[in-house]
Order: sequence, then structure tokens, then C-alpha cells
Amino acid sequence: MRVLLVEDDTDLSKRIAASLRAESFVVDIAKNGEDAEHAGLTELYDVAILDLGLPKIDGVSVLKSWRAAGRTLPVLILTARDGWPDKVESFKAGADDFLTKPFKIEELVLRMRALVRRATGHASSKILCGPLEFDAQLGTFQFNGLSLKLTALEWRVLSCLILRKDVIVDRRELIERVYEGDAEVDSNSIEVIVARLRRKIGAELIETVRGRGYMLTAAP
Repeated sequence: MRVLLVEDDTDLSKRIAASLRAESFVVDIAKNGEDAEHAGLTELYDVAILDLGLPKIDGVSVLKSWRAAGRTLPVLILTARDGWPDKVESFKAGADDFLTKPFKIEELVLRMRALVRRATGHASSKILCGPLEFDAQLGTFQFNGLSLKLTALEWRVLSCLILRKDVIVDRRELIERVYEGDAEVDSNSIEVIVARLRRKIGAELIETVRGRGYMLTAAP
């Protein structure tokens, strides 16, 4: 899952990013509204964490710009402003959730996962694909009832596929959701990760759609 973190407090953004990366999220950081607006309009993200009080362009204006351009990514407002008018303005602009500072990182992660799950059309936190089960709220996988051990890259690819099960996921989309913007990516990196996953969950669950990408399916 790829996250756009928009926060001008450098120390706080570093702490949040480190915690999210420890949970296997891919994190891009924007420190002002201008950079955030551009990133949200041009890059692919599963969710955005957006502060309101930003340099150059305020958070609500950034959000309005994204929505006006048709960007539907879930947006969680994270701010020290806890007044009702700020919440009303944020939700009217298109926010999906609102969390005030100070906060627990565990709550932030749970809220983000819930937003991504709902945005991909899943009402339940438990997502099944044959013998594979993903707890979207906890971020854990089980295969045949046993806990599945995955590397961060494997988790990112598999979570992307299971959230979009029975849908072809383009190879380029997988790369964007798995690697951070400054990462050096080998041409066959996704193929290598998919091969490792097939050894762990069986080749039949991940279908290669030639020239397009991959699809996780339990269909025969």
C-alpha cells in the first residue's frame, strides 16, 4: 500500500513515516501544499494523510483540488485543529476521516487500513481467496489456517492483489505501489516477487495475464 504523507513538521513526518514503513507501507512525504497537490494529481496512492496547516497551499485547498480533478483516493485529515468548523470544512471538501493531534500511531494505521479496505469495495475486514485469508484491519495473512510469513515487498504485492482479487492489476501499478519513488527497480523485480509468493501460496492462485499484469483468483 502506498501512502502520501503531507506534514510540514519534519520530526513528526519522520516518526510517522518510520512507523508506517515498519508496517510495510510505502511512504512518500510532501512538506508543503504545493508539492502535495502535485503528487496527489500525478502519482498513484492508496491513501493520503493530510495536515491542514501547510505552507504555500493549505490542506483544505489541496483536497479540493484533488477532488475537482476527480482524484478519489481516501484522505485522512491529521491536524492539531480540533474545532467543529475545521472538521465540517474538511468533510465538505471531500475528506474521508479526521484524526486530531496528539494521536496513537496504532490508531492511525487502523484508520488507514479501514479506508483502503472500503475504497477497494470490501465491507468485511477478512478477505478470502481460496485458502488465502487477509485480515485487512490487522494487515496479516493466513494460508490454510496458518500464519503466512512474508517480506515487506511480498506483503505489498500480495495485499495489492488480494484487495483487487479477480481483477487484473497492471505490472506498472504494482511497481508504483510496492516501491518508493527514489528506489532503483530492476526490470524483472515484480516477476521475482511473484515467483516467491507462488512458492508460498501455490502457483494456481496468482494468474499471469500476458502483456497486462497479474490477477489473484481462486477460480479454477
